[in-house]
This record gives sequence, C-alpha cells and structure tokens, in this order.
Amino acid sequence: MSKLLTIIRREYVQRVRSRFFVLATVLGPLVMLAFTVVPALIFNINAGGPVRIAIVDETGRMYERVQAALLRNPDTEEAGDSEQTPAPAVNAERSPGARAAQIGGRRAEVSYTLEQVASAGRALDEVQRELNERVSRRELEAYVILPRDILVTGKAEYYARNLGDEFTVRQFKDRLNEAVSEQRLIDRGINVQFVHDSTRELKLTTRKAGVAGAAATDGGGSFGLAFGIGFFIYVTVLLYGQVILGAVVEEKTTRLTEMLFSSVDTFTLMMGKLLGVSLVALTQFLIWAGAFLLVTLYGAGALAASNVHLPHVAPSLIVYAVLFFVLGYFLYATIYLLLGAMVTTTQEGGQLSMPVVFMLAASLWLAVPVIRSPNSSFARLVSLIPFSAPITMMARIVAEPPPVWQIALSLLIGFATVGLLIWVTARVYRIGMLMYGKRASIPEMLRWIRQE
Repeated sequence: MSKLLTIIRREYVQRVRSRFFVLATVLGPLVMLAFTVVPALIFNINAGGPVRIAIVDETGRMYERVQAALLRNPDTEEAGDSEQTPAPAVNAERSPGARAAQIGGRRAEVSYTLEQVASAGRALDEVQRELNERVSRRELEAYVILPRDILVTGKAEYYARNLGDEFTVRQFKDRLNEAVSEQRLIDRGINVQFVHDSTRELKLTTRKAGVAGAAATDGGGSFGLAFGIGFFIYVTVLLYGQVILGAVVEEKTTRLTEMLFSSVDTFTLMMGKLLGVSLVALTQFLIWAGAFLLVTLYGAGALAASNVHLPHVAPSLIVYAVLFFVLGYFLYATIYLLLGAMVTTTQEGGQLSMPVVFMLAASLWLAVPVIRSPNSSFARLVSLIPFSAPITMMARIVAEPPPVWQIALSLLIGFATVGLLIWVTARVYRIGMLMYGKRASIPEMLRWIRQE
C-alpha cells in the first residue's frame, strides 16, 4: 500500500506542478467561454451598419405594407401588441420621389434603411440603370422591384451587390412574404389584426406527470445535465486519456519501467499511474467547479432580478451523474492505459485511440433516440452496454426514470467491465512495458493475457 501511495503521489505532484496543468486550469474555462459566448457575440456584430435597400413599387400600394412588416418588432408581437411606432427617418440624399425609414428592432438580426423609388413616368429599364449606378457608387446595397402582379404571382426581383449575404436576403424575403400575405387578406376584406391574434404563438408549460409541486415544472436543467455528463466524460477522456497514454509510452521509451519493475510489482505501478492521473483530473475539475459556483452565486441576484429561474435538479440525479461520470472516466481511462502498454510511440497510440473517441461520440448520438423513447428495447439495450451506459442511462434517467434495478444493473455491469479491463490491462502491462521496437499485435496480446 505504501508503494502504491508513493506512485500516486509522484504522478500527482509531478503533473500538478507542471506549466501545462496551470495553463489548462486557467485557460480551460476561458476556452469553453470562447466557444459558447464569442460566436454569439460575433454573429451579433453589425460590421457594415444598416443595409440600404431601394424599393420600386409598381403596384403603388405595397411599399407601406412592406415597411410595416420590416418595422414590426418581434418582442412587441410576442407581447400581443401589434402597434409599432416607426423609427425616425434617416437624413440622406434621395432620388426624386424617395422617402426613407430606419428599420431596426431590438431583436432584429439585420437592420435596413428603406427607400421608396418612384418611376416618375420613366421606363423601368431607366430606373434600373439609375439604381445600378447607385449600387456601383455604393450608395445602395440592393434594390427590389415589386411587379404589378406580385399579389397574383408572388414573384419579386432582388438585385444586390453582395448576394452572399444569405442572412439579409432570407430575412428580407420572410418579411416581404408577410407583407404580401397581409395585403392579399386585406384585398379579400379579412381583418389582418384578427389573423395576427388568432395565429399568436402558444406558450406551453411542461410538467412531469405523476409528480406534484413546482419541482416538476421544467426538465430543461436535467436534460442539460445528461448531455453535460456526456460532454465532460468526452472532454476528460480526450484530455487525460492522452496524458495516461503519453506517460506510459514515456516510461517505456526511457527504460524507466525496467528500474521500477525491480522494486514494485506491475499491478501496483499500473494502478498508481491510473489513480495519480485521475486525481490530477479531479483537482482540475474541482477548481473549475468552484469557480463556476462562485460565478453562479455572484450572478444569482442578477438572475432573480431579471426573473430568470435556475432549473431544479433532484439530489438523486446528481448522485447518478457522479456515479456514471466515474464509471465512464475509469472505463475509457483503463482502455488508454491498455493502449499505452501495446504501442511504442505516442503517434501509434493516437492512431489506435481513434476507435475510443468514436465510441464516445457514438454514445452522444445514441442519447438522442434514447431521450425520445426512453423505455424502448433499444434504449434498454444501449443503457446496459458499459461503453455507452454512462451517457445513455443518464439520458433515460432524465427523460423518464427507469426502474431502480435497471440503473443498478447498468452500474454493476459497468464497474464489472472496469474490473475486467484492469485485469486484462495488468496482464498486458507486465510484458508490453518491457517490449521495445514494435507495436504488440492482437494475437500477442491475447497470448500475454493467457500466460500465468
């Protein structure tokens, strides 16, 4: 036992004191934040300002309807208020018969500067030539022609300098479609406001059946926890599985194993390395969890003030999450330990670890059909397979908790598999760590396992 603790302490201290650990601990949350928050901030950047669009309305009655559709504020619509005060006009030079309005709601993805262009007795070709020149001079980004028969054919023409801006085109098309639909209703004597009120989006409150109280109102937090466990297993295995593999290969290439085997048995050395690296991972995640808790407590007042309620998560669900996280981590970490004993270089280990990464990714994909039908035969099967159970069984527990005996059976099979993998790895480890020059083949590994 003292030798095991010594190896664990050596592996732990050596890695915690490294610069990689410090950088990963500090940069880890920042990278996570960058991948979640930064893309949203980038998508909201309006680098070029409002899109200036001229509208040639050949119908003589569609411009106001289009303008109203583009001015409509989604926030106001959700509140049931269809009245929207137009934004103030923008002062800019306009062609004869032009008038402008600045479009831009608080939640709009794209803002526009609209301009109505009157033909003033000119042919359409002449108007288009003028607008094309203005687009070339960068006075406009685009112009739209609304033909006289647009209400019948539903066809309009959009000319733009940048047709690669799919966001602007898609939003403008959607709003133009709303305007045409409303005008058709008005032409048939139908009250547009009545149509808006009758098609207002339904707000559905979800509650878990058979459970009383507010605790059952929202399963969103539990759903996120299930995928969060899967994601943490995935990230942890990718980070520390490679660390375990690299540590094993390093001891093999430096011949350090030969000296260690002279003073400590194979199993003790292997378990010391596995537990030592696992404690490093635990330390890092505890630091991250503590930082997250502080941020959550600091922001709790702001969330309460903004009427944002954190979802309720049952204590039993947290216990299951910890158990399945530990199961998933040690299951895949042991596989990486086995791979390290088989290969001679880290590059070979990276190639052999691809199936491991694929199994983890497949478990995340399997969680989707499991959540949709948690009591199906397929869901029961994949939640009992040890390599997918840490993620799929958590998905079942969140969607519709299975009988306790099925959860216990899944944990029993999983930890029994971990024990079997540790036994197999110990057999391979004692010979594979002394093998140099070539990677062990599957028949060789099977022969090592059968040897006494």
